[in-house]
Amino acid sequence: MFKELLKLTKIIRINKNTNPEISYTATLFKKGKNFCIKKFMEEARELAVSSKYSNKKNIVHEASDLLYHFLVLLELKKISIASIMKELKRRQRISGIQEKKNRKKNVRSK
Repeated sequence: MFKELLKLTKIIRINKNTNPEISYTATLFKKGKNFCIKKFMEEARELAVSSKYSNKKNIVHEASDLLYHFLVLLELKKISIASIMKELKRRQRISGIQEKKNRKKNVRSK
C-alpha cells in the first residue's frame, strides 16, 4: 500500500513540470500554493459531507481526491511522504493524549 503512495508522489513530482494543458498536476503547481491549499480544503469539505450522507464508494472517491491534494501540498513544501510516515510511527509510541500535550508545549516554546 505504501508503494502506491510512493508511486503517486513520484508521478506528482514528474507531472508538476509538464504542460499544464495536459496535466492537472502541472495546472495546480502553476496556480500556486494558495490555490493548492484552497483545493485541499475543498476536497476535505467534500469528504466530510460525503462521510455524512454518501455510500462507501463515494467516500472512497472523495478520500482519494483528498489524499492526492494532500500529496500535492507535500510536494509543494518539499516534504516527503516518508517523513510523514516516520512521524506517525513516532507517535505510535506514545498515547494520543500525551502527544497532544507535548505538541501544545512545543507550540508555546517557539
